[in-house]
Amino acid sequence: VALQADLCEIYTDVDGVYTTDPRMVPEARKLNAISYEEMLELANLGAGVLHPRAVEMAMNYKMPLHVRSSFNTNSGTQVKEVESMEKALYVTGVVCDHDVAKIGLFNVIDKPGIAFTIFKALAEEKINVDMIIQSAMRDGRNDIAFTCSQGDLKKALAVVDGLQAVIGADGYTHSDGVAKVSIVGAGMISNPGVAAQMFESLYGEGINLEMISTSEIRISCVIRDKDAENAVKALHKGFNLA
Repeated sequence: VALQADLCEIYTDVDGVYTTDPRMVPEARKLNAISYEEMLELANLGAGVLHPRAVEMAMNYKMPLHVRSSFNTNSGTQVKEVESMEKALYVTGVVCDHDVAKIGLFNVIDKPGIAFTIFKALAEEKINVDMIIQSAMRDGRNDIAFTCSQGDLKKALAVVDGLQAVIGADGYTHSDGVAKVSIVGAGMISNPGVAAQMFESLYGEGINLEMISTSEIRISCVIRDKDAENAVKALHKGFNLA
């Protein structure tokens, strides 16, 4: 940016950005182009080809990126403005994050300030929370579940244990045997049925969904870690990404 360059080329040990990890799915396809927003989601979700901060800076300054291999002269993947790209694929990629732990609080009192109390205490311990799910209220109470990294699980459990009486929870549970599998695509915002197709693909493999979270261009599901590889393969096939 400071050099007023027209393009930033980033050389890595792979040929570009793929529809998923080719080590897991050999038929994964290299993308010719991907939007900043899609690449940022993939990077934040665990795709290691680019650091999220690099993508964020490129997006903020509208600096096109070219991700390519250090070992050959093949064309790589362009990361650029979505307006200049076709949206033939409403799902661009599938990514899996194994560094996930889940904590669930049971029968928490449903009143203003409870969520603030929980997540302020977690923030004070420098615990980064990812997905948050709150169930529908029943008899003035509900369940709250959230995810964090496995490295933060021990600290998070200590926080939750100390808050039980304050928030009126009947107890809590936790698991570090989970993974988060996600699909990303700028085109899904204008294509109804993407979530249903994702869930159908996972159902076809007998994979249970423990948590679901969405944004305009992403759907993420927490599943058992042992099912993660099958989930990625099923989603890659289900959305015809090969």
